[in-house]
Amino acid sequence: MFGGRTNSRQSQRPKFKGQDFNAELHLNLKDVYTSHQQVLTLNNKKIRLTIPAGVENGQVIKIKEKGRQAINGGPHGDLYITFVITNQTQFKREGSTLYKVVDLYTSILGGEITIDTFNDEVKLKIKPETKNESKVKLKLFTD
Repeated sequence: MFGGRTNSRQSQRPKFKGQDFNAELHLNLKDVYTSHQQVLTLNNKKIRLTIPAGVENGQVIKIKEKGRQAINGGPHGDLYITFVITNQTQFKREGSTLYKVVDLYTSILGGEITIDTFNDEVKLKIKPETKNESKVKLKLFTD
């Protein structure tokens, strides 16, 4: 009462962190070729999210304090987003590498093939009698 004391009952209440939220974000392989932004709506709040290039299937990112509101003034919970990457392209993905299988006749006889990349076409010459499991590295640049 005297000396400027505060209400001791309120200051002694324990502060609890809010509940964490978990969500899945479904993307196509083409969507993770470059970094981009998406806006998610969670509990009527818009969250701007930068999706890094090359995000992996099953990868989880944490967005601090976008979970449930806290109790007694504690910190909000966090939001954990798990990425689910589907592949609806002609490529096979292993880590950060994309592969395309060339047909048997072209690999034996040789020839020129056109590969549709995510942003243009690339022509590639295949030497006759190219061995199975041979790899050609293409450097593709994005703006």
